[in-house]
Amino acid sequence: MNDPIDRNDPYETTELHVERLLGRALNSFDLPDALVERLRSALAHASALHSSHHSAALRRATYRHTYLLADGESLTLWELVHHTGADGRDHHELYVDEAEVRLAAARLSAAFGQPCTVGRADPLDDDLDADLELLSALLVRPFTPAPRRYVPENSADHARRVLRRAENADRPGEAVAARLRGAFAHHIQQVFGRQCGVAGGRDAGFSLYEHAFLLMDGTEMSVWEVEHTATPDGRHMCEVYEDEHTARAAMEVRAARTR
Repeated sequence: MNDPIDRNDPYETTELHVERLLGRALNSFDLPDALVERLRSALAHASALHSSHHSAALRRATYRHTYLLADGESLTLWELVHHTGADGRDHHELYVDEAEVRLAAARLSAAFGQPCTVGRADPLDDDLDADLELLSALLVRPFTPAPRRYVPENSADHARRVLRRAENADRPGEAVAARLRGAFAHHIQQVFGRQCGVAGGRDAGFSLYEHAFLLMDGTEMSVWEVEHTATPDGRHMCEVYEDEHTARAAMEVRAARTR
């Protein structure tokens, strides 16, 4: 696995470092626009290997990138780098906080069903086994929908990011996006999860999430996000649909195509 910290260029400027970090991340579009703008004002940076795990099927490492901004504050991003050997190259993902990158790492390891051996220890590694245990339980246990608890926390921006990361051609269009721009609170819950064998002798994970929004006019509206690894190279893919029935049908189609 290539080290994302460029050892051959110790004098790389922070501006170039930021551009390189954003440019290689598969999910950089999912970062809030305001955060990206703040990041571009960074004056200095420091990067370090935070944790690593290796197995026969998967190599995975987490890096912490910390930036000193022009306003005197600091900002940290977490980078997940993984290599399955399927296509011979590293894949990079960026996350805003440690909890998100820990969950992403757990999902990745669970998708391959491989126990990991630690290459370098870190507090993140200490919690990983517990995360994997919880994730495995979620994938096999029937889900009981939890009562909705709407949280007013940048809900319109959350809706924009959910729609933006959808890769399916039949994702919700402008009419849905326009309504969700009026969202002021939201609730997220996982309503389905399963792993199944697919082509090539590997497992693929399927998860379904409901993103429920409370709109300014007092009405409620939901979109349904399918997250799966039933892709040729095993990468995570997100699809978004307007209703639960269509989302579940899409999962069935994906699973059938890869059997």
